[in-house]
Amino acid sequence: MSCLIVMSQKELHRLERICEVRRGSLTVVRAAELLGLSRGQVHRLLRAYDQDGADGLRSKKRGRPSNRRHSEDFRNLALDLVREHYADFGPTLAAEKLLERHRISVSKETLRQWMMEAGIWVSRRERKKRVFQPRGRRDCFGELVQIDGSHHWWFEERGRKCALLVYIDDATGKLLHLRFAASENTFDYLHATKAYLQQWGKPIAFYSDKHGVFRSAHASLKDRTSGLTQFGRALYELNIDIICANTPQAKGRVERANQTLQDRLVKELRLRGIDTIEAANAYAPEFMADFNARFGKPARNPKDMHRPLADHENLDGAMCRKEVRKLSHSLTLRYDKVMFILDPTERATALAGKKMVVCDYPDGRLEITHDGVSLPYKTFDTLRSVHRADVVENKRLDDMLSIVAELQAGRQQQRSKSGPRRTGQTDHMFGIPGGSQRSGYQTRGAKPGRKTDFTKDPVVIARRRQALATRDAAE
Repeated sequence: MSCLIVMSQKELHRLERICEVRRGSLTVVRAAELLGLSRGQVHRLLRAYDQDGADGLRSKKRGRPSNRRHSEDFRNLALDLVREHYADFGPTLAAEKLLERHRISVSKETLRQWMMEAGIWVSRRERKKRVFQPRGRRDCFGELVQIDGSHHWWFEERGRKCALLVYIDDATGKLLHLRFAASENTFDYLHATKAYLQQWGKPIAFYSDKHGVFRSAHASLKDRTSGLTQFGRALYELNIDIICANTPQAKGRVERANQTLQDRLVKELRLRGIDTIEAANAYAPEFMADFNARFGKPARNPKDMHRPLADHENLDGAMCRKEVRKLSHSLTLRYDKVMFILDPTERATALAGKKMVVCDYPDGRLEITHDGVSLPYKTFDTLRSVHRADVVENKRLDDMLSIVAELQAGRQQQRSKSGPRRTGQTDHMFGIPGGSQRSGYQTRGAKPGRKTDFTKDPVVIARRRQALATRDAAE
C-alpha cells in the first residue's frame, strides 16, 4: 500500500493494465496499444510485476539526483551573485541579469527554487498581506474631520460625471457637509470649507489623503508655510491643522461613507429626478439629516471641539487663492496672463517696487492688497496665452474630456484667409466654379508640388485681356 502512495499517475495506469493482463481480461497486444508500448516492453513489465509486485513498476530513478543537475559550486556562485547585486530582484529579472552581465545561464524556474530555498525570494502565495489594525474613533465631536472627494456618476446617465466633496466627523460618523462640484479642485474645496466653518466652526484638524489640493510635494524643512498648498495656507491662517493619511485604509471612515453614498445617494437622486449639480447641492442638507439619523453614533465625550473664529481671523480673506506679485514702478503687475494697473493714488505710488498679494476668490472676485488693505485697480491688457498641453490629474480626466468635446463641437472650421486669391473663385482652396483644374496650384506645364506664378500664365493673361476689351467696348 505504501508503494502505491508514491507511484505516479502513469505508473498507476500501467499497474492497472498489467493486472488486467494477469487476470486474463486483457491481451498483451491490446495492453501494448493502450500503454503505447511494444509487446516486448509489456512482457518486461509482466516479469517485473511477477518478481517484485507493484514496486517493480516504479521508476528506478525516483529518489536519485538528476544527471542534468547543476553542481553545488555553480548553485552557490549564482546565489552569491544574486545576494550581492540582485537581492531585491525577482527570479525572472535576476536570471536575465546573470546571463547578460555574468555569462551565467540558468532557467528562471531553477533560480526561483534556489532563491526560495535560500530565503532570498518569497513566493506570492507565502507573502503575508499587510495588516491594517482598526483605529478607534476620536472621543469628541469636531476633534478630527475626515474629508475626501468621490468622483462618480452621481446622476447616472442623466448628467455628467462629477465629484462629491464629503466632510464626515470621525467621532460620530455624521456627515457634516456635502458639496457637488465639477471636479476635485482648490476653489471648490475652499468654497465647501468656508460653508462648513460658517455652520460648525473650526475643528481641531482635517484628515485627508495626499491629493495635490492638500499636500505639496516640495515642502521645506526650514519654513513651515513655504511648502503649503493654497488650501493648506488657508487653514494655517485660521489655526486649523491638516493631516494627510498615508493609505486609504487609514481614513476608512470617509472611504466607507463614499461607498454608502454611491449606493444610497445615487438612488435618492434618481427617485427625485435630480440631474444637475445645483439641484443636488440644494437636496444635500435633507439627505444628510436622514443619513445622520440612521448611521450617526453618539460621541464618547459630549464636548464639542469646534472653535469659533477669533476676532482677528478673516474667513473670507483666508478662503481664497493668494499669489505674491511685485508691483512695477509703472504701478502694474501680472496675474493669470492678465495685466493689472493700480490707480495712481498716493498709497499705490509709495508701494512701487514692493510685493503685493493677489487674492483670487472662489466667487470670481479679485483683490490686490498690501498689509490687508485693498487697492483699486483696472485691467490694462489681456495677455496672449500660449496653448500647450494641460497637465490633468487622473480624477479630472473625465471633466477635461467633456470640456474638450464641447469646445470641438462649437469650433467652426474656417478657411485660411492668408491663401492666394484668384479671379472668379468662390473658394480659394479649390479651382474656379465648375471644377476646372487649371486655376489650381498645378497648371499645364507646371511641375508637381510647385506653385505656379499666375501673373505669367498665358491662359490667365489671355482671360484678363479679354475682360479688359469687353469692359472698354461697353464703355
